Amino acid sequence: MHSQTSISQIHPDNYRFLQEHIYSQVGIVLEEDKHYLFESRLAPIITRLGLGTIDDLCALLKATCQPEISRQVVEAMTTNETYFFRDPAQYEAIRTVLLPRLIEERRDTKRLRFWSAAASTGQEAYSLAMRLVEAGLSDWNIQILATDFSSKVLERARSGKYQQIEVNRGLPAALLVKYFRQSGAEWQLSDQVRRMVVFETIDLRSSMRALGPFDLVFCRNVMIYFDTQTKKNILKQLHGTMFRGGWLMLGGVETAFGVEEFFERRTVGNAPVYVAR
Repeated sequence: MHSQTSISQIHPDNYRFLQEHIYSQVGIVLEEDKHYLFESRLAPIITRLGLGTIDDLCALLKATCQPEISRQVVEAMTTNETYFFRDPAQYEAIRTVLLPRLIEERRDTKRLRFWSAAASTGQEAYSLAMRLVEAGLSDWNIQILATDFSSKVLERARSGKYQQIEVNRGLPAALLVKYFRQSGAEWQLSDQVRRMVVFETIDLRSSMRALGPFDLVFCRNVMIYFDTQTKKNILKQLHGTMFRGGWLMLGGVETAFGVEEFFERRTVGNAPVYVAR
């Protein structure tokens, strides 16, 4: 068994190689001080392949064309944290302002479309689905598209199974009791909620022309990993998938800076939102 010390060794040339590899595959910029991320996230791959160090892994990537190993490396580096009802102020803005407006505007068609981009293991999309059921919209034609670059995290999301520590983070006890049942050491989300969400693998840098139109788009805590031009391109593409007047929800430290012609920033309650012009 390889020690963490041996795994964590990385030559500066290989650090640059990994930075360039991740950027070329998914457009994510990893700064010079992210050694700990490479060490912690690549260690399981190194151990699984029977290698000794990150340098060994880089040598393998350089010497052979093995798309599966390349994808494992990229997915390991792009798996982001998520939890139920993250940024509560945004869900409160949806409950108190957006949903009442949409219910009034779409009363004839009873059709609503939402998108959770960078959905990770699904808590964001499922939080929204529960909020919609709680609003009495279970008989509406509702689709929530949830996407991520990582097929691995989406596989988990589709299962709707979560560990105790995951349901403890952000999920109100009343909703846990109402929409989950305990299955061994896990909690299984109800079919009613799971059916509302469709999961697909999507690279946000690719064309989004076929998606939408959406009433609301979550694209939270992912823009911070892209360079400025990539951010602008993605925001323009997101705008093209939205109804005019639709809401874009970004992460707490993210903005739509540089694309003000596409989005107007507003504050709803305590939540900043970006309205598609």
